[in-house]
Amino acid sequence: MDNERIRDFCLTLPHVAETLNWGHHLVYWVGDREIGGKMFAMTDLDGSGIGVLWFHCGAERFHELLEDEGISPAPHLARAFWVAVERWDALRPREIEEELHRAHALIYEKLPKRTKAVLALPEKDRAKLIRERKKLLAERAAEACRAGNRSKQVFVPVSRDETARRPARAR
Repeated sequence: MDNERIRDFCLTLPHVAETLNWGHHLVYWVGDREIGGKMFAMTDLDGSGIGVLWFHCGAERFHELLEDEGISPAPHLARAFWVAVERWDALRPREIEEELHRAHALIYEKLPKRTKAVLALPEKDRAKLIRERKKLLAERAAEACRAGNRSKQVFVPVSRDETARRPARAR
């Protein structure tokens, strides 16, 4: 198993989108993230991170998978029941495909109703909606940059004592 086979398999699942995030992670989403999609798996393209494949496995399966050698809790995502496969031979290829299929199904069930409604649209209408949403988000980002709008930034506390001074989010 390798990144290309994972990519080929994930893209055969329904409503899957992919993005390159954090410089070297290929992230697979159930639904496009611009319409409220959620990620269900990711691969490390350059091998510089912890593990070669990360995926959501659910609360029940999480502890079972951690008993296997070569599988560990995924950093930053373990509390959401994600695991990291440290090397490609930690699971057989068929097992990896089953786990990715299960991850996709678990995340799909957690999607908001409005996102599921968009995914239920015919492909042409869904693609048009996603294009419009991306365009709107790009326009908003460009407008914020032009305006130098720093008033919408939120103060992030360094310690718990500073939490009380956090301003409300601008909407």
